[in-house]
Amino acid sequence: MNKSTILIIVYIAGLVFGALVLDLWSANTSPKALIGIIWTAFLLVGLFLVEKDERQ
Repeated sequence: MNKSTILIIVYIAGLVFGALVLDLWSANTSPKALIGIIWTAFLLVGLFLVEKDERQ
């Protein structure tokens, strides 16, 4: 399995966990919603590093 595929699976699992357990996408907007944005930023940085590693 590709490193990027594993990274995306972990990302999706984290989003599901955040949606169901942490209730990130509730009607109330709070600083808690920034967790989803930070999680997405981690995904983008991780994908960048994985692709950079695979090119070398």
